[in-house]
This record gives sequence, structure tokens and C-alpha cells, in this order.
Amino acid sequence: MQPTNTTPTGTLTLQTITMPADTNPFGDIFGGWLMAQMDIAGAIHANEVSLGRVTTVAVGSMVFIRPVPVGAVISCYTSTLRIGTTSIRVKVEVWIKDFLTHHISQVTEGEYVYVAIDEQGHKRPVIKPT
Repeated sequence: MQPTNTTPTGTLTLQTITMPADTNPFGDIFGGWLMAQMDIAGAIHANEVSLGRVTTVAVGSMVFIRPVPVGAVISCYTSTLRIGTTSIRVKVEVWIKDFLTHHISQVTEGEYVYVAIDEQGHKRPVIKPT
């Protein structure tokens, strides 16, 4: 699978470093760990868009482009794809930077869907910007 972009799109929402504890038996970062970071970034974005609490309801169109090495700084970029009555669809791209060459490369992307919820955990309307 080839990346869809040559530079990140969206807003830088989360950065973290990959650690040895997050690896699979082959020494690369677990896809599940990466998906969790993406979910955190997507939720931060959806919280800001919805002006309140959200919960993850779906993950779709997940694409892993290349393995992520230990020690890489991952950067999660987010953008709104769609705002519904109670939901927000967010695209999350993950990029890494090679510290020797300064080359950045996309390692994965996915779409996450969040639903805005109230204090009791019930769906609530998304407050759309005017």
C-alpha cells in the first residue's frame, strides 16, 4: 500500500515516542498500540469539534503502510471528514521522521467515528460551528 499523501494533512494533534515495551516479537511497534495512539488523537480532535465529551463507536479504512521502528517519534495528524447530527468522522494520519535524514514518511492512516455524549453517556447533538 502506498501512502495517500507526500506531506501530512490535517492538524498535528499528538506526538509520542515508540518504546521497546510496545513491540511485537519481530521488534516493530504493535499495530494495536499504534491504533490506540490514533484513537487518542482522533478523540482529542472530536472533543474540540463537538465542544464536549465523545466516545469511539467505529474504526474503518485502516491502512498500515510500513512498520514503525522502536525509538521513532510518531506524529498524529487529524482532520474532520464529516459532522453528523451526533457523530464526527475523523481522518487520522501517522507520520514518522528519520532523525538522520530528516525525511518524514507516512506509516498509517485510518478513519475513526466518535459520537458526542452528555454527562450520563447518552448521545447528544454535535454543536456545529456557525
